[in-house]
Amino acid sequence: MMQQSGSTVQGTVAEGFEAVREEFAAIVAAERPDYVGQLSAYAAGRRVVDLWAGPDTDGETLYGVYSSTKGAAHLVVALLVQDGTLELDREVAHYWPEFAAEGKGSVTLRELLAHRAGVIGADDGFTAEELADDRVIAERLAGQRPFWRPGTAFGYHALVIGALTGEVVRRTTGRSLQEMYEERIRAPYGLDFFLGLPKEHEGRFRSVLPMDPTPEQQAVFAAFQGGPHTVASIAFNRQGAEPTDIETLPNARVVRAKGPASVGGVASARGLAGMYAAATTGADGLPPLLKPDTVAAFGQIHSIGYDVVARSHKSFALGFQATADTWYPFLGAGAIGHSGAGGSQGFADPRSGLAYGYTRRRYAFPGGAAPENERLAKAVHTAALAS
Repeated sequence: MMQQSGSTVQGTVAEGFEAVREEFAAIVAAERPDYVGQLSAYAAGRRVVDLWAGPDTDGETLYGVYSSTKGAAHLVVALLVQDGTLELDREVAHYWPEFAAEGKGSVTLRELLAHRAGVIGADDGFTAEELADDRVIAERLAGQRPFWRPGTAFGYHALVIGALTGEVVRRTTGRSLQEMYEERIRAPYGLDFFLGLPKEHEGRFRSVLPMDPTPEQQAVFAAFQGGPHTVASIAFNRQGAEPTDIETLPNARVVRAKGPASVGGVASARGLAGMYAAATTGADGLPPLLKPDTVAAFGQIHSIGYDVVARSHKSFALGFQATADTWYPFLGAGAIGHSGAGGSQGFADPRSGLAYGYTRRRYAFPGGAAPENERLAKAVHTAALAS
């Protein structure tokens, strides 16, 4: 490993990954003075990039990673499918009978994971306390009429997909998704990626800074949300008595403590990259969690085209974003990952043996993977192929 000198960019890169450090340094230099971010990557199960920059941070600092949490949640589901505990083509109601209400009886676990169920939120919205509790979300949505006929379209179940799949996990195993993640994934691999942040780690957490958009950016953001009863507003819980402020969501202790499986994860870049390495190649001498056939099945595109929530082109695998199509076309087919609204990104590219994690403190406009991820992921991928 080679140590980066100076106070702007800190950390290490392995031989052959020096260009990644240079790309990260260039991005840091171009950002606003209060930029804070972390970058980590594994190649063939070995950590080869471990960088950070900005005040009051280091490689162990933890940030809210929003929807990057969905990658951790659905790694649990993938393990249970691999075990034979869950079957992708079984109806959700087979595991969770109450879910059959309002015409949802034929929805399969596969369709739910591919964002095709149409159960994107509740008609009257959720309170902040309810949104932090997956059990409450699941109980409310069991009786919710879908917002489109299940299977006919797809749309991002942004704040609720982890609660829905988590209830399937709970009904099948008797354990919460968060408990399964802790026991089978986080603790064995020592990952700094928590679904439910223990109090003793609170001192490592740094609150999210708002995105501070220009007037033009704010207008774009407002136009996307639309009126109070649009599909997008319902999916992002903007229509109820307590509209959700996505930007500040991880700053609430109740969200960090309960770790809702759609958006409540707290992680470092090391934790993000380490989880995807653990899933696909193994990490730090431990074997991979998933067999190649399982990775291939969960990385296969299931929904592609017009997302009725985002109102734009999106693509989803099973529980994961189809990362090559959604974000980075230079990645191999079957890459799995998930971005987070604040700018975080984690993914695994099984064909190159690469696992990637990125976090930043300030919420990145317009939400989702921050733009700099494309440059950083490309640099890491190029170095991994060359090595």
